[in-house]
Amino acid sequence: MFDLNDIQAFAEVVESGGFGRAGQRLGLSKSMVSRRVARLEGELGAKLLSRTTRGVLVTEAGLAFKVHADRVIADLDAARDAIASQGDQVVGTLRVAAPLSFGLTHLAPVLAELAMRHPDLKLEASYSDRFVDLIGERFDVAVRVGFLVDSSLIARRIAPINAAAVASPGYLARFGAPATPSDLAHHPALTQGDEVWRFRDGEREIVVRPQGRFRADNGQALLDGVIAGLGVAVLPTFLASPALESGQAVPLLPDYPIPQGGLYVVRPPPAGPATRKVRALTDLLVERFGGEPYWDGCYAARKAAGAGAGRLPA
Repeated sequence: MFDLNDIQAFAEVVESGGFGRAGQRLGLSKSMVSRRVARLEGELGAKLLSRTTRGVLVTEAGLAFKVHADRVIADLDAARDAIASQGDQVVGTLRVAAPLSFGLTHLAPVLAELAMRHPDLKLEASYSDRFVDLIGERFDVAVRVGFLVDSSLIARRIAPINAAAVASPGYLARFGAPATPSDLAHHPALTQGDEVWRFRDGEREIVVRPQGRFRADNGQALLDGVIAGLGVAVLPTFLASPALESGQAVPLLPDYPIPQGGLYVVRPPPAGPATRKVRALTDLLVERFGGEPYWDGCYAARKAAGAGAGRLPA
């Protein structure tokens, strides 16, 4: 007879890449996780994992079983949620994936409040700018910003995400401000990779391929470079707003808006009503961020005042 705890231990080892890390996530010792996996292998009569000096490798049988293990765990979570939904409690474990900069600056306080409101709910948050496989890594939900690619995931838009081209007052005093997007070719860019900047000129889209010597895989690092006077970056206003408010950065090109993205809650299929714990998170995000986001107040005021035209604030 299979033990659900053994199945969960196996799934955690595969996802975390080791017995020790799986034990930390489950609140168990490494040896206990190893015993549970060994017991499961005994029940199946097959080797699921191969231990190596670098960690563990999943065998062919393990890969095949992992698909079924994920389904069993998901069904168990759904059953728990269905029972809990008969009352007012939000229970179980909610695993949330979120981008690093937005997660730390804006989402973390929301998750803390969610935990305070629902004391029987366990929360596991992963903050990373990498693209997370919700299904393969068994996340209940992801909070994503920007533009969604077509997929089988179920998404709900919470709020608009605006972006702006920004530079420091010191940089603009030395090198001047771009008057049009094409002028950005003469300014060093701070980027997260081989990105493309898009601006609107009425119905026409202007595409800029920025060039520069400063790259980083995180928006906060780019903002720090902007404040230091290294050049121009296009950053989301949820990240740049404090620097805009303090005068450390100035918005550029107000007559050439950047296409608006969104803040989304994304969950795996199937479609239909979300689980109670996902609904609790979604409702709180709408409560905190719905409508015009609070971080855009300063940016809108600076644009209206004309600071974004490249004129330094008094």
